[in-house]
Amino acid sequence: MASAPDPRVTGSQDSASPEAADASVAPETVLVVDFGAQYAQLIARRVREARIYSEVVPSTMPVEEMLARKPKAVILSGGPSSVYAADAPSLDASLFEAGVPVLGLCYGFQLMAQSLGGTVDNTGGREYGRTDLSVTKGSSTLFEGTPGQQQVWMSHGDACSAAPEGFTVTASTDLVPVAAFEDDERRLYGVQYHPEVMHSTHGQQVLEHFLYRGAGLSPTWTTASIVDEQVAAIRRQVGGKRAICGLSGGVDSAVAAALVHKAVGTQLTCVYVDHGLMRKGETEQVEKDFVAATGVQLKVVDAADRFISALAGASDPEQKRKIIGREFIRVFEQAQAELVAEAGAAGEDVAFLVQGTLYPDVVESGGGTGAANIKSHHNVGGLPEDLEFQLVEPLRKLFKDEVRMVGQELGLPDEIVQRQPFPGPGLGIRIIGEVTRERLDLLREADAIAREELTAAGLDRDIWQCPVVLLADIRSVGVQGDGRTYGHPVVLRPVSSEDAMTADWSRLPYDVLARISTRITNEVSGVNRVALDITSKPPGTIEWE
Repeated sequence: MASAPDPRVTGSQDSASPEAADASVAPETVLVVDFGAQYAQLIARRVREARIYSEVVPSTMPVEEMLARKPKAVILSGGPSSVYAADAPSLDASLFEAGVPVLGLCYGFQLMAQSLGGTVDNTGGREYGRTDLSVTKGSSTLFEGTPGQQQVWMSHGDACSAAPEGFTVTASTDLVPVAAFEDDERRLYGVQYHPEVMHSTHGQQVLEHFLYRGAGLSPTWTTASIVDEQVAAIRRQVGGKRAICGLSGGVDSAVAAALVHKAVGTQLTCVYVDHGLMRKGETEQVEKDFVAATGVQLKVVDAADRFISALAGASDPEQKRKIIGREFIRVFEQAQAELVAEAGAAGEDVAFLVQGTLYPDVVESGGGTGAANIKSHHNVGGLPEDLEFQLVEPLRKLFKDEVRMVGQELGLPDEIVQRQPFPGPGLGIRIIGEVTRERLDLLREADAIAREELTAAGLDRDIWQCPVVLLADIRSVGVQGDGRTYGHPVVLRPVSSEDAMTADWSRLPYDVLARISTRITNEVSGVNRVALDITSKPPGTIEWE
């Protein structure tokens, strides 16, 4: 873990205002150049854990453009290609002559070696998974203070057999003579393995040595600094105009709204559409706890009957998503029109829409540069493209755990900040089959019991989320009391993850699972069986629909 204390967050800026973005760029930025690595975002996260701002950029970005962003250091990611292949991603070697500290990892290490005159070839020494690394120079910039023998995570078929001129070889393995090299004079460093993954036992320490010792950076990126910077950026962008924010009840929209409210106060109005598909107590939580914590102006639209009526007869998951998305757009548009009319009567201009876009959304959609159209919400179907608002996206450079830390800094209650991720269509996609009021009530109770028991066991922060799924179109025989029952099964889906891109099923204690099962089958009429989903992602997804 990072030697600098938490919180470990970075800055962000909204995409709709280049001026605001330029004004809030971190003074010390590390660029992670992505060569198609599955771990590129993880590298950025590890840099942020060291309290230094980082961004992922594609390897296709010209070096001149990278340098124009004035990075304090650059990290070259791994990738699936061979550096000597004709179609392999490349990098202009001028980066290594620019005076910017560079760390190459795996493919990035090999690319640096080849570009500077070293030798990279297929030696037949393939290494995958846990590998023993021998540090040959313990006093080096990267390895000082780490053991001479340490476990690392390898994933390569090619290898560097000769380091470029000017580099000192600082580590090797049984199969790879050059597993790390360093050139302190030019501040160029590289390792063959993946220090960003937890299986590399001293990987974070090696990364921090590069950042602090090799690049001379300081761990100054904190939640307090990002709140201050974002408040200033939002004020510059919004000015004296009005903004609206669609609250979903989730962490992202709540923290985004709290940041904007801190910046512009009563210029922000939040809209909460109660579609009747929320979990037990969550609408009340938004109406009471969030307003009490922030003082924000909140417009609540009770549209439960409308959504449930629209969903009648629909059982296909994609059809349900489209219906929920369509109805959400219509209800939100109506609420937005009312707010615009009220503001217009008062001589005010509602010009901004606040969204809780996160950094993984930006990276996965291919960018984050320049002004963006309103992002389609992968859960609720998206807001209409012709809404004439500028976006305010104060979280677009943050990961989920960083958003939670900012929420804590803003004083939001744990019930909101530590809330498990919840899909925009709500319980509508956790009912396998048609959505009815009776089925929603049944699932709400089962879900509430699971959450209560997980909280009582102190497991809330050990799992990413625990969807409870109702198999509404399936009935199974059971025995309750003195008679046979013919009830529905529910499925528990506890998963552990860092960012939901991959996930594994959580190994919950048996006694906790037993209490959940006993309570649900005893207290929820119509449920007589509780199952456990033990599928990872991939191949499964976190949600069933």
